[in-house]
Amino acid sequence: MGGYRILGGKVVIGLAEKVNIDYSNGKKAVIAKIDTGATKSSIDTNLAAELRLGPVIKSKLVKSAHGSKLRPIIEASIELAGKRIKSEFTLADRAHMKYRILIGQNILKDGFLIDPTK
Repeated sequence: MGGYRILGGKVVIGLAEKVNIDYSNGKKAVIAKIDTGATKSSIDTNLAAELRLGPVIKSKLVKSAHGSKLRPIIEASIELAGKRIKSEFTLADRAHMKYRILIGQNILKDGFLIDPTK
C-alpha cells in the first residue's frame, strides 16, 4: 500500500487524498475530500458525465447544507490508498466546490482511519 501507515489493521489517510476512478477508457486520478460527516460518497455530475459513469441504479433523498434533494446514485470503482473499492456514489453538482469527489462513511468504514494532520 505504498507510503500509507497501518494502525490496528486500518489504513491512515488525510483529509484530502488522491483517488483513481475506473472508467471505460482506463483510470482518472482526482483529489477527493474525505468527509466523515457524509454517510454516502459523492461524485460531481460533470465528472461522471465526462467519464461516462453509470447507469443510475436508484435515487436517495440526501440532506446537506444546501437543503434536501433527491439525488441519483451510481456504482463506481475507485482506488484509495492502494485499496480497490466498488461502492455507491450520489451524483451532485460540485462545480462550485474545491473537490469533485467526496468520500463518505460508506467507503471509510471499510478499513480507514483519518489523520487530520496528514
